Amino acid sequence: MRKGAEMMASELNLLQKKILTDGVIKPGNVLKVDSFLNHQIDVPFISELGKEFKNIFAHKKIDKILTIEASGIGIACLTAVYFGVPVVFAKKSAGSNMDTDVYATEVKSFTHNKVNHVVVSKKYLNQGEHILIMDDFLANGCAVEGLMDLVSQAGGIVEGVGICIEKGFQGGGDALRAKGVDVRSLAIIDKMDAATGTITFR
Repeated sequence: MRKGAEMMASELNLLQKKILTDGVIKPGNVLKVDSFLNHQIDVPFISELGKEFKNIFAHKKIDKILTIEASGIGIACLTAVYFGVPVVFAKKSAGSNMDTDVYATEVKSFTHNKVNHVVVSKKYLNQGEHILIMDDFLANGCAVEGLMDLVSQAGGIVEGVGICIEKGFQGGGDALRAKGVDVRSLAIIDKMDAATGTITFR
């Protein structure tokens, strides 16, 4: 392993091990996992993560999975295979082929340090639907809050939030949990250091 974690390798789960072998820490608390998760997608590996999310939320009624473009789409789709439900992704801009009748919200991106106007067609989120929100990363929680707002506007029910990698030190996940949101993250990072290349998992 190129990076250390403060636990024995045998105690790490599939995603934690992959982060340690293939992830790259950059200055500014940036973790690049674009070799397998959000640029190039390791489909068999991400499919295994999808299976894990199905196990985690198996007791919940799920009608649709909601994510945000673009990097959440891969994990959402490969999880949806196991639930047998559609994936809806919020678009960050309303293109010429987008419906004008939409639910809209604002989401601040930690990665790009800008506010995105995101929309979902009203045809694809409906009153009473049970929604699982998913994303690749959770940092300050703004993306999840925005997606929850879209579900609320539609009169849907958020059954839970599935996250691949949570930056626990940024507090977004804990703030959502404090509000009663069922947030489940496959890997929660409590600390990472670009200078030493170390990651500490919760």
